[in-house]
Amino acid sequence: MTTATAPSPTSTAPTPHQVWKRVRGLLIALLVLVIAGVTFAAVRSGTNYGHLDPRSADPKGSRAAAELLKARGISVTVATTLDEATTAAGPDTTLLITGPNLLTPSQQRRLHEATAASSGRSLLIAPGPAAVSRLAPGVRAQPHRAVSTLLPACAWPAARSAGTADMGGIRYTAPDSTAIACYPSGGTPSLLILKERTGGDTVLLGSPDFLHNERLDQQGNASLALQLLGSRPHLVWYLPSLADPSATSDDGISDDDGEEPSGDESGFLDLIPSGWLWGTLQLALAACLAAIWRARRLGPLVMERLPVSIRASESAEGRAGLYRKANARDRAAESLRAAARTRIAHLTGVTAREAHNSAVLLPAVSARTTTTGDDLSTLLFGPAPAGDAALVLLAEHLDALEREVRTS
Repeated sequence: MTTATAPSPTSTAPTPHQVWKRVRGLLIALLVLVIAGVTFAAVRSGTNYGHLDPRSADPKGSRAAAELLKARGISVTVATTLDEATTAAGPDTTLLITGPNLLTPSQQRRLHEATAASSGRSLLIAPGPAAVSRLAPGVRAQPHRAVSTLLPACAWPAARSAGTADMGGIRYTAPDSTAIACYPSGGTPSLLILKERTGGDTVLLGSPDFLHNERLDQQGNASLALQLLGSRPHLVWYLPSLADPSATSDDGISDDDGEEPSGDESGFLDLIPSGWLWGTLQLALAACLAAIWRARRLGPLVMERLPVSIRASESAEGRAGLYRKANARDRAAESLRAAARTRIAHLTGVTAREAHNSAVLLPAVSARTTTTGDDLSTLLFGPAPAGDAALVLLAEHLDALEREVRTS
């Protein structure tokens, strides 16, 4: 009789303490990274400007153009509300609207009324179809095309003096034959100048790329920018803001043309500074690299020590008990016969593959035993026994046959 031993824990799952020891370094590093990123963003938030901002030295900013204009004696004023922009409009002022699509319909109508009566110049940067219908009635916006180096292809002196420039984007057509159309892309102009009855003009630009710091020194971009923005002694650089109180004064009713009273052509990502997008991408990349670094590596198999040792006889008795409980004499008999055939085949020189082939095994066994052919076939390949006594008798006969073959 063997003494029962208490089984030891066999779970390989890590404990909470082990999990904490593994991940605490990563969590602390991630926390430090987040705090540093938030702190860095907060420190730079006061000096980080957006696209086309005359105070921004970023590649997409327009500080270079603003500085060139100031060097020529042009005063540059930044306006962030509609009231500041409309108040500054006048015959000696150029009003640059960098985001006309961000304005609500009521803001666009107010802006058009102010600029049309000002006798000055207003420049619209890439207005979409809805914005064009209110800021430049009669003009139609055509689908966007890629920005490329284009020739002026017009007689306007400023464009001919500037020469090639990085133009394209949204293109415009006007029914008025007096309009000046330059820099065609795909046969449709991307720069359109409309003369106003009061003596001023409205300029529609399909793309702002030539005003960016990174492109101002290329082609004739700087010359074109100076002549468009420096035709009057004062330049008001209007940067529409979502915090403008006039943006909330819209009555919320659909406009006459059936469109909703919100700006068009701009999505949520357009309102996020590029630095935040790059920062998010870098954090995601760092998280992926950390996950790969800390991931579980699959190595070779490791032999584990069993919690208890079980004798072969006990295992056989347990399996026999399961067969008996399920009344599976057929499976028990087949298991006994298969094991006996395998051992006898090894003794008679039959391969393991042919051990269960009666045509091969029976002749080899008959040559080394006195058992007749029919009895031998019934013993090794016969039907299941009818009762438990017959199963026990089958096991005894198989043992006797194996001893006889072994000693022959």
